[in-house]
Amino acid sequence: MRTFAVAATVAAPADAAWDALATPSRWSEWGPSVRAVDCADETVRAGTTGRVRTTPGPSLRFVVTAVEPGRSWHWRVAGVAATGHRVDPVDATNTRITFEVPCWAAPYAVVCRRALRRLAAVLEPPNE
Repeated sequence: MRTFAVAATVAAPADAAWDALATPSRWSEWGPSVRAVDCADETVRAGTTGRVRTTPGPSLRFVVTAVEPGRSWHWRVAGVAATGHRVDPVDATNTRITFEVPCWAAPYAVVCRRALRRLAAVLEPPNE
């Protein structure tokens, strides 16, 4: 599947970024299109299933199709290949977070950019 990347560097260690991305109960903290998640797994693994309740309204089934722990995960939503999620440490205190957007879903890049801003707000320490 052809994809393109939407990415940003956040001032947070990679393990904190991974925790936010890989913990279904946290997706609504940073996902602008996620209202809630029903999932039995605390952390994604290949085969994780559940339902994601979207902001527009519908509740959609999902299955996580691949996971490289601490690094990346991919899923299918409503039976369709959806975004990939990747964490790349820049150094001890900065991480590059990337969403891989299927080319057919190009308009969703706008949502992913907003998600990256929200992730930064969740992960970065407040300015003092």
